[in-house]
This record gives sequence, structure tokens and C-alpha cells, in this order.
Amino acid sequence: MARFDAVAFDLLTALVDSWSLYTRVAGSEALGRTWRLASLRLVTAQGSYRPYEDILADAASEVGMARAKRDELVARWGELKPWPGVREALDRLVGRRLAIVTNCSQRLADVAAAATGARFELVMSAERAGAYKADPRAYRAALGALNLPPDRVLFVAGSPHDVPGASRVGMAVYWHNRQRQPVPDGSPKPLFDEADLGRLPEAVESAG
Repeated sequence: MARFDAVAFDLLTALVDSWSLYTRVAGSEALGRTWRLASLRLVTAQGSYRPYEDILADAASEVGMARAKRDELVARWGELKPWPGVREALDRLVGRRLAIVTNCSQRLADVAAAATGARFELVMSAERAGAYKADPRAYRAALGALNLPPDRVLFVAGSPHDVPGASRVGMAVYWHNRQRQPVPDGSPKPLFDEADLGRLPEAVESAG
């Protein structure tokens, strides 16, 4: 029997390459990365939901860009593409219960989820949950919708904050750690810490 009944994914770092879209809209890799990091910092510090699009505009202003760049980013959201190997990994999970827990509005979450080509039972946006990760409410909203206890759901993290965030509510974590960042201080270690999703099927089946 598989160790996990469902797999829940971060979306904008674990599954799709949002970083490249920020770069294209910003006009340079350095500015795009700075903008993306600013938006990550703002949303993960936010707690209760406020409009994601407002936070994107705030992040643009913070790094010296026109707030109107937010409008261009949102208009081009459909350009998002999955990371290499993501579609193959998801194909190997066909028949599993798959969910998304993501820090954006529901509309943008649905667009980004569709870009993966996979079918998800649940797309839990911060808007739908009423809170941004790493607030426990975001993860618990997904667990409640799936009607599963945390130890039966494997969480696939993309950004570092999801490692302690998902761990603290009782989920095991597979970290899709493309940039090979260190585990955050004080966080439990993820079950897997990998540069890609190649071992994800193994993680789902692994013995407890």
C-alpha cells in the first residue's frame, strides 16, 4: 500500500517556471528575479488573504518598477510553462489524488494549473483558503477539502518556506529544490530534497 493517499503541490515554483515570466515582463533577469523574490517575501509574510494582484503591484513598486508592470504580468500569465520533467512526473502519478496549494488568486491559480497539462482534484489558492502559505490555515484548508489527515498527504514544496510550513501541520515534504538551497533554520528536514521530480513516484510509494 502506498504511504500517501494524495500529493499536494506548490504551484508557482514547484511545478511551473514563474521566474522566467517575471524576467520577460521586467526586461532583465536581474530585475525579474528581484521582483519575484520581493513578491514571495510579501505574500509569505502576509498571513490573511488580501488581493494577490495588489501584492504584485506593491512588489513592483518596491523594486523600482512601474505598478503597471503588474498588469502586464497578469495579462501574460497564460505564458507560464512547467519546468522540464514536470509533465513526465505527473504522468507517472495518473490515478493518484493530486492537489495544488498555491499563493495566488483563484483565477491565476487555475490558469497556472492548466499549464501543467495535469488534472487536479483540488486547486486551493490563497484566495480560496483565506490565507497565504506559510500560514497553517492555507495547508489545512487543502487537507480539509481532501478530507485526509496530514500524514496521508505528501506535500511537494518549491520555495524554502513551504518546507517548514507543510511540516508544521504534519505533512511529509518532497522539496523540488532546483536552486539547491539549504533547509531553513529550525525546519524539519524534507523526506526528499531533489533538484527535480524524478524521485517523486518513489516518494509516494516509500515505506513509512
